[in-house]
Amino acid sequence: MSGYARRAPRYPRRAGRLVLRAGALTAALGVWQLLTSLDIDLWLRFSQFPTVADVARAFADRLSGPDYWTDLTDSLTRILSGFLLAAVLGVATGVLVARSRLAEDLLGPVLEVVRPIPAIALVPVAILLFPSNEQGIVFITFTAAFFPVLVSTRHAVRALTPAWEEAVLTMGGGRARILASVVLPGALPGIFGGLSVGIGVSWICVISAEMISGQYGVGYRTWQDYTVVDYPGVFVGMVTIGILGWLTSTAVEALGRRLTRWLPRTSYDVGAGPRPRSARSVRGAGAVPSAPLRAGAAVDIGVVEEGSVHDRPKDKGFDSRTEEARDEHLV
Repeated sequence: MSGYARRAPRYPRRAGRLVLRAGALTAALGVWQLLTSLDIDLWLRFSQFPTVADVARAFADRLSGPDYWTDLTDSLTRILSGFLLAAVLGVATGVLVARSRLAEDLLGPVLEVVRPIPAIALVPVAILLFPSNEQGIVFITFTAAFFPVLVSTRHAVRALTPAWEEAVLTMGGGRARILASVVLPGALPGIFGGLSVGIGVSWICVISAEMISGQYGVGYRTWQDYTVVDYPGVFVGMVTIGILGWLTSTAVEALGRRLTRWLPRTSYDVGAGPRPRSARSVRGAGAVPSAPLRAGAAVDIGVVEEGSVHDRPKDKGFDSRTEEARDEHLV
């Protein structure tokens, strides 16, 4: 009998997981309320923290005023402007550098020198370079998201196996067809990994930029609350940033799952290991369930028939031949 037939008790379904997550959040808030209401001072000084009730009252007051929604709109506009620009240019530059030796030689050194510089350290440059603070903050947001997208795209494109391109060339396809049918679809998992990282880093940097040079926004308002010793207001800003970051990151990941729904996926039962999500993952008698593909990972292309999988044979010279074949396909 297969190991998949004897499974441990299944992990809770969607409703059960939502209850579990809500319970974990409630427990964390309860611990926060307990420590702050009792003024616990061991090594950490919880007596200086506002209670959950104080933050909730401050949050309710902010929601009823117009300034909160203005700050929210300003921060979201800056994030979306910088992130979308970084997504387009980051993917385009990553594909170009990965596919062209000339582009790699011309752009690679400049990008690698600029990449380690923290985006927040470019605030003085943005102030000097752009005529308005608004444009400078968008530039900081763009810079924060650009390099994670660039690096993930570059690695994902380089990890594609040359056999896919050879198949397109055999059928008479050209470079445009290879780009549209092989490079971009094959690199999508890696690209969305970079986008997910980039949106989180963008929130960190846009809030910091608003604190330094902004006039409106969640970061600006949070810093103003700190300067007037309004600690419940500071926590309102922190909670707002956390919720906005979670929502935008979830949206990016949901879009990524939607666009890569053709990937084989597995669900996981505790104690039973990974198992196929649908019956289509396993065909034929004695077939072994397929393992999930990692984002951007190179895979061996075999002749896939119904009920059998013929893998490419391995030998000592396989890696070197793969590298040579990949170099031949560089534009």
